[in-house]
Amino acid sequence: MYDKLSKNFARHEFECKCGCGADHISAETVRWCQKVRDHFGAPVAINSGIRCEEWNRVQGGSPRSQHLLGTAADIAVKGVDPKEVADWLTAQGLLGGIGRYKTFTHLDTRGKKARWGRN
Repeated sequence: MYDKLSKNFARHEFECKCGCGADHISAETVRWCQKVRDHFGAPVAINSGIRCEEWNRVQGGSPRSQHLLGTAADIAVKGVDPKEVADWLTAQGLLGGIGRYKTFTHLDTRGKKARWGRN
């Protein structure tokens, strides 16, 4: 059985995609992913959660990426444009990062406002 972190998310969904087993995602990041799921009423795919240093390098991530700390998730909401997701997170006052990409939205809980990208 999977280690449930919230109503709709299990720990394995946030694990490093390289297979190293890193899975120390923050409770606050999971909480925001759940809020997105609840608001849009649609499945949320976690494209990237925690990353080990090696996988972060392979992915071209910043050496200071929030993914390394387990405080970030790149998400795609089924049937919802990433712009709508980013706009909603912004309206909710997420105190963290919101990255706007064509096919997904980055959210993180770094504790201070950071915004980038266009969509």
